[in-house]
Amino acid sequence: MQVRKAVITAAAPNQNRIPTQQLVDCQGKDKSALQLILEEVLSCGVEEICLVIRPGDQRSFEQAAGDLVGSLQFVEQPEPVGYADAILRAKEFVAGEPFLHLVGDHLYLSASNLSCAMQLVNVASEFSCSVSAVQSTRENNLPYFGIVSGTRVARKEGVFEVQRVVEKPTPTRAEQELVTPGLRSGHYLGFFGMHVLTNDVIAALEQVVADQSVSKPTLSDALDVLRSRHKYMAYEVHGTRYNLGIPYGLLISQLAIALSGRDRDRILTELVDLLAQRNAAAVDGGRNT
Repeated sequence: MQVRKAVITAAAPNQNRIPTQQLVDCQGKDKSALQLILEEVLSCGVEEICLVIRPGDQRSFEQAAGDLVGSLQFVEQPEPVGYADAILRAKEFVAGEPFLHLVGDHLYLSASNLSCAMQLVNVASEFSCSVSAVQSTRENNLPYFGIVSGTRVARKEGVFEVQRVVEKPTPTRAEQELVTPGLRSGHYLGFFGMHVLTNDVIAALEQVVADQSVSKPTLSDALDVLRSRHKYMAYEVHGTRYNLGIPYGLLISQLAIALSGRDRDRILTELVDLLAQRNAAAVDGGRNT
């Protein structure tokens, strides 16, 4: 299975500014979050990229893309009616082909010599089906991610056959329905913000979007339909995702990138100095009370 196309969603309320935020990459170069996401996509051989945006945002995304803007096509989601609808807006672009999908508010750091996207594409090609990247996720982060449960595939490290998909479950529901054997207690398989999706997902997206009982259907809703009809896998990527949209998400992402790059020692020194200053200030404050 060849994956030539990618769809990146950045149309959710308050999400449109996240990809334009500036960071410093592992080599010390100033880049936007969007540039880092596009580099991740292009690392696995993708040739065409569609960015799903809100009306009026195209110019700011073109500027944020820098010299990678030539790789982009844009599709608008006129109203914020859900994640499933946003992906479905790219139906004409994907034109029946399998595609890589990333969210526009996550960054990725690989722990392998292959990018996270390349690892995922390799697994999808091996199994010839839709595959979602997942990461062991602590219970306190359940409000931020779709969660899957599944059974491990024999002799395939980190590969699971998906049995359930639930968007942002409560801890009680996760404990009752979404435990995956082999994970630490209180940990679940959370979406990584990266998927390889075959054309089978389009019918599932159309079904959940047409369901009037769901106000804003999500990709998780569609994937739960997909797993009931077709082979659908999850893969525990060798790497880490960083959610830019949560409190301190941008700060944590930047620190993670810096600590994996050429300026690691400098950043560690600055952090030690900062902690020492804060501790000294706390001690002085205690003496003066």
